[in-house]
Amino acid sequence: MRQRPETGPMPFLQLLPNLVTLLGMCLGLTAVRYAMVERFEIAAGLIILAAMLDGVDGLLARRLNASSDFGAELDSLADFFNFGVVPGLIVYRFALTEAHSLGWVFVLLYTVCACLRLARFNVGRDTPEGSAKKFFTGVPAPAGAMLALLPLYMSLADVVDVRDAPMLGAIWLGVVGGLMISTIPTLSPKALRIPRRGVLFVLIGIPVVVGMVFSKLWLLLVILDLIYLVMLMWNARKLRP
Repeated sequence: MRQRPETGPMPFLQLLPNLVTLLGMCLGLTAVRYAMVERFEIAAGLIILAAMLDGVDGLLARRLNASSDFGAELDSLADFFNFGVVPGLIVYRFALTEAHSLGWVFVLLYTVCACLRLARFNVGRDTPEGSAKKFFTGVPAPAGAMLALLPLYMSLADVVDVRDAPMLGAIWLGVVGGLMISTIPTLSPKALRIPRRGVLFVLIGIPVVVGMVFSKLWLLLVILDLIYLVMLMWNARKLRP
C-alpha cells in the first residue's frame, strides 16, 4: 500500500479524527473542573459526551482513511485520562471523601486497572485479527467509566444515596477495575447484529429512550448500566472457553 507523504500540506479532513479526540479530552478536563465545584450532573454529562466522541473519532478515521499511529496513541492517552482518571476523581469527590485514605486506595486501584486494560488493548491492536474481533477481553475503558459512575447515577436518580455508605462506592470502583482487566468476553459494537424480528422493538424503543433522556436521564443510565452488567454475566457464563 502506498504511504501518505510525511511532508507537504495536510488536508483538514485528515486532522478531523484527532481534533475530535482532543475535543473529548477537553470535555474530560472540564468535567474535573465541575466536579471540584460540586456540579456533578454537568461533570457526569461531560464524560458521557466524551464517551460518545470516543466512538466517533475512530469511525471518522476509518471513513476518511485517516488512521495513523499518532492518532491511535493520542486516542489511547485521551481514553486513559477521560475514562481511567476522571471517573475515579468524580466518584471520590462525590461520595468517597468520608472514606478518607481507604476510598482513595480504591480510586487508585480503578485507575491502575484502566491503565492496564488500555495497555492490553494497545498490544493486541496491531495483530492481524485485532480489528476484526467480535469480542473484547474485559470491559472496554469507556464502558468501565459508565459503570464506575453508577453510584453517582443512582444518587442523582434518587434510587439510593451512596454518600450514606461511602465504602460501597469505593468497593464498586474496585469491582469495575477488576471487570476491566478480567478475561470476560464483551461484545464489540462492530459485531452487534439485530435479529429481523427484533428491529421493530428497537425502533419502538427509540422514542422511549429519547423521552427518558429529557425527563429521567439518570434513571435511564442506571437501567443501561444494569443491563450491561447482566450481559457481562451472561457472556462470562456462555462464552468463556
